[in-house]
Amino acid sequence: MIKIRTNPDKEFVKEFRKKLKNNEGYCPCRVTKSDDTKCMCKEFKEQVERGETGECHCGLYFVTNE
Repeated sequence: MIKIRTNPDKEFVKEFRKKLKNNEGYCPCRVTKSDDTKCMCKEFKEQVERGETGECHCGLYFVTNE
């Protein structure tokens, strides 16, 4: 079973969510603002659909097989 989890580093998550809020929900790691870069980004959603494990581009979310 595939599960999406938040990064276990609570301080990282707290700071990253502040950056997301200040960037209108768009990934602060990306240069452009588009539907594809709105968190959860298109790249990560496609990763989940393919059943691939690992983290999103920014490291906020992880996909695990459990």
